[in-house]
Amino acid sequence: MLNKKIIKPAGKVATEFENTVAQALVDLENNNTELKDLKDLSVCSVKEVDVAESKKAVVIFVPFRQLKNYNKIQQKLTYEVEKKLGGKQVMFIAQRRIIRKPATNNKIKMQKRPISRTIKAVHDAILDDLVFPNTIVGRRLRYRLDGSKLHKIYLDRKEMLSNISKVDSFSAVYHKLTGKEVVFEFTQQTAEN
Repeated sequence: MLNKKIIKPAGKVATEFENTVAQALVDLENNNTELKDLKDLSVCSVKEVDVAESKKAVVIFVPFRQLKNYNKIQQKLTYEVEKKLGGKQVMFIAQRRIIRKPATNNKIKMQKRPISRTIKAVHDAILDDLVFPNTIVGRRLRYRLDGSKLHKIYLDRKEMLSNISKVDSFSAVYHKLTGKEVVFEFTQQTAEN
C-alpha cells in the first residue's frame, strides 16, 4: 500500500521519513470518512525544514495533476497530518520542473521552453501553494544598500487568524526551496466610508 502512495523515479528509494508520512496518509485514508478522497492521491517526496530551534515544518510534494484534489481536502488533511507528525507544520506543494534557458551558442535546436517552466513562474507557483487557503494580494521587492533583495508578500487579512502562526514557516520553507529571502505580512484594514 505504501508503494502506491509514494511515486519515485526509477532507481530511487523512499526514505524512512517519506514512508512515515505515507503511512500516516494511508491511516487517515482508512480511518477518516471525510478523507476518503485520499485513496487516489499520491506523494512525490517529503522534506523536513528547520524553522526555528525547536520548530520544524514538513513539505509534502504532490504530483502537479493531483494538486487540485489535494486542495479540496487540504485544510482537514493538514490538521490531521500535523497531529500524526507530532505538531510539525505541514505544507503541500506541487512538484514542478524548471527548464533552463537555452544557450545562445548552442547549434542544436532546442525545444521551446513553456512559460510555466521558467524559474520565475515556478517560484511564484511555489509561493501560491505555500499559502494556499490564503491568497496573495500584493508583492513588493525591496533592494537593500548591500545589493541584496527582500521580497515582501502581502496576504489577505481574512485568513489571518489561522495563518499568523505559520508565517515564519512560510518564509523558512520558501527560502530553503528557492534561496530567496521573503517576509510575509497581512494587509492593513482600510476605513470604509
